Amino acid sequence: MTQHVTDTVAHEAPAFASPRREWWRDAVIYQVYPRSFADSDGDGIGDLPGIRAGLPYLKELGVDAVWLSPFYASPQADGGYDVADYRAVDPMFGTLTDAYDLVRDAHALGLRIIVDLVPNHCSDQHEWFKQALREGPGSPLRDRFHFRPGKGENGELPPNDWESIFGGPAWTRVAEPDGTPGEWYLHLFAPEQPDFNWDHPAVHDEFRSILRFWLDLGVDGFRVDVAHGLVKAPGLPDVGHDEQVKLLGTRPVPYFDQDGVHDIYRGWRRILDEYGGERVAVAEAWTPTVERSALYLRPDELHQAFNFDYLGTGWDPAGLREVIDRSLRAVNAVHAPATWVLSNHDVVRHATRLAEGDPERGLRRARAATLLMLGLPGSAYIYQGEELGLPEVVDLPDEVRQDPAFFRTTGQDGTRDGCRVPIPWSGQVPPFGFGPVEGGPSWLPQPAEWKDLTVEAQKGDAASTLEFYRRALAVRREHPALGAGRQITWLDAPEGVLAFRRDSDRGSFVCTVNFAAEPVTLATPGTLLLAGAEVRPGAGETVLPGECAVWWAA
Repeated sequence: MTQHVTDTVAHEAPAFASPRREWWRDAVIYQVYPRSFADSDGDGIGDLPGIRAGLPYLKELGVDAVWLSPFYASPQADGGYDVADYRAVDPMFGTLTDAYDLVRDAHALGLRIIVDLVPNHCSDQHEWFKQALREGPGSPLRDRFHFRPGKGENGELPPNDWESIFGGPAWTRVAEPDGTPGEWYLHLFAPEQPDFNWDHPAVHDEFRSILRFWLDLGVDGFRVDVAHGLVKAPGLPDVGHDEQVKLLGTRPVPYFDQDGVHDIYRGWRRILDEYGGERVAVAEAWTPTVERSALYLRPDELHQAFNFDYLGTGWDPAGLREVIDRSLRAVNAVHAPATWVLSNHDVVRHATRLAEGDPERGLRRARAATLLMLGLPGSAYIYQGEELGLPEVVDLPDEVRQDPAFFRTTGQDGTRDGCRVPIPWSGQVPPFGFGPVEGGPSWLPQPAEWKDLTVEAQKGDAASTLEFYRRALAVRREHPALGAGRQITWLDAPEGVLAFRRDSDRGSFVCTVNFAAEPVTLATPGTLLLAGAEVRPGAGETVLPGECAVWWAA
């Protein structure tokens, strides 16, 4: 079902009015979850035309690039991360021409487009896998996946002790064409997501072709899903313990972070470098340490990797200082930029995660955490809706949930639906402008109280979270000491306060963050640029409100 763009030609390197060399070293990248951004046709599901219509909003917000979660043809067993055809747009999202038009419009606005790539696994509806099942044991197509005979007298036990990230065995037994129980196949995620066998050359060839297909269409790069998971240890040995394996764990496992992945990414980097416009690749690499993640960023491999250690650190000044230092040391060793992120489509939104049960506290801390993140050297990621201060939706009815992990575990704990609720744009009733019809459908229901958090309600309100983000991104772009860089200088500060300085040839910058609930007094470090709450700088000293961050020109 591979689609073709009609009446278009492949993009040349995107030309921007003010090209920045190695733009990705200081970029602010906005993640769009396509089902939940904007619905253009009223079916309750976001789509590519909806995203295209929202590009001016993202330009006005002040981001540099937009990362799109999967919009490929998919049965949607795992929110599109089960891909049936890597060269086709799922009809629920539009057409390949819609994708081309979106990229074209983004470039006209000076925005870059990064698309998700899912190379660890595909859908069980992928043509390779369907043919492998039809042809039965011995099929050459089965060699492109991990099919194995089971253990036990009649092969009734899985080939090894690996577990799915979503819970339960990482193996499913198939019924062979004659109806008899047969081989087992590996799926580190849902059973509908069989893992590719990256020892097979056809898999390498296919993904090199997929890369070129989207690069030719004009995308500026790829976010590589489960970048650490492609290569499995030879022989698929047992893990050897019964602890449920998590994406971010400290114990090595034979199916994550194997050294062989690096040869794959060296080959991909050569393809990216063939194209003009500085195309990039970003690793979703859940590794035990930031040092291991940095190995994906050596000069001949990928450009960025998500900093999950930072995302996973709580409201803890000592813990944050440690992870910031370790992150900068690790990426500096391989001459790569650091990345910083607070929320995404897989985790509880940070306005709720930091709240400890108090929504007002959560929003205060979220603003402070945002200024800390955007003040650090490197690149930053914003998840759709965090600029509106959206909280996690924690009370979704069971009957509307769609996260496969919800159905394989104990329910609400650990599900990802709460951060994927469609964002509110305007109006007083759901779906708040998400779709074209007032009171129309949305694939997940929005809380009624979101009427006060819509883009329409916040736009122009100087006290709103939206205007706070716009000011922060504008200052970050304009101040010479912000953006790309390799280091910070920690400053002496009262207990519970983090303070650091960044210097450039054209000016200096200081960030102060009070993690305590009570105000603290500190020496005024410069001229106020931006604060998460009302601050009145003094000539010699300034009172820093509780749970507040401040930017200063020093």
